[in-house]
Amino acid sequence: MLSATRLLETTTLPDDGELNSPRAKYERIQDHLKKQIQDGVLLPGMALPSEQQLATLFESARSTIRQAMGVLERDGLVSRVQGKGTFVHENARQRLASGLDILALVIPEVFSGYYPSLQHSFEESSSQSQNQMLVCCTRNNIDKQGNAILQLIDNQVGGVAIVPASTPPTPAYQIRQLQKAGIPVVLCHRPVEGITAPLLGLPFQQIGGLAGDALVKQGHRRVSFFAPHCTQTTDLYLDGFRKALAHVDCELAAEHCYFGADGVIDMQELDGEIEAALQRILNRPDRPTAIFTSFDSMAERIYLHLTRMGLRMPEDISLIGVGDKIRHSVLQQQIASVTVNETQLGHRAVELLNQMRSGALPIETSETSIIPAEVYTGMTLGPAPETVIQPNT
Repeated sequence: MLSATRLLETTTLPDDGELNSPRAKYERIQDHLKKQIQDGVLLPGMALPSEQQLATLFESARSTIRQAMGVLERDGLVSRVQGKGTFVHENARQRLASGLDILALVIPEVFSGYYPSLQHSFEESSSQSQNQMLVCCTRNNIDKQGNAILQLIDNQVGGVAIVPASTPPTPAYQIRQLQKAGIPVVLCHRPVEGITAPLLGLPFQQIGGLAGDALVKQGHRRVSFFAPHCTQTTDLYLDGFRKALAHVDCELAAEHCYFGADGVIDMQELDGEIEAALQRILNRPDRPTAIFTSFDSMAERIYLHLTRMGLRMPEDISLIGVGDKIRHSVLQQQIASVTVNETQLGHRAVELLNQMRSGALPIETSETSIIPAEVYTGMTLGPAPETVIQPNT
């Protein structure tokens, strides 16, 4: 098999006119090398000529060659191995395919909760790195998620940031298909068992603990918990929440809890159930004086129902949710919440994807970052009422 040096010598190099065009010389050289990779002249794994050999071949300074090679490395087309040389990346041709400039964001929901800020920041960072953005909404359904992943592979996207579906948990093989196709993946919010990939996680236990601490400090001793569904994430919220309550010998009664149906993410579908659960729980003689819910979208529904029931917040009952640091709507601005910075998460996801595409990070890396959480007090968090008011029926 011919060496890369001999192969490059036999190809048509840019003529002097092209190399002396207004475009920088290193750009013309890098474009020529990209074309040789794309056309299959330079094959995956092939060792490239040394900087000096390329400088001689292109009649250029070594500094110009170094600049061109730096761009190729950043784009994930070549990889440098110390002491051995520079090699064509195994996935270089795929990365030069038409879909390379597309970064995909796969999320369970589009318009509510954390997701508007995540989309905006992901799109902003994608644009800054000259990438297009594609959003796939799974509705927290692993079958829809699987179909979306197959389409992303078929379109040869450059990278995928995904908030994995949770009910049931995302199977490892869905993420592994992307990695086997050479597509970098960043896991957002939660890990996928059996998958090694960068994780931008949420501190679920800490979030539950912060919500519990906030209520306990306000003197609440009878509390309620609402969640859209039962998941491993819900268990972590509850673990942190119960530990915070235990500090004042307070227990979360099973009768004070509500869990929606598995897989449901649209709070409108649960609206009737939420109202019925509130009526049942709040009409008990030991009714709670505060409610913690694991999702801001559910907190908004609860807020509206409590208002219709004639209960004032926080005078008659306190409410705290979980959501994004940026409070997008007027209603969100009213509701107390344990918040995380989804904008920071979106920017970091794009940064990690580009690092993996360039070869600065391996696709299978266990790098983990946990996004900090803090309490936003809003207008619905206050002291436990001395007199318990029953709701209107």
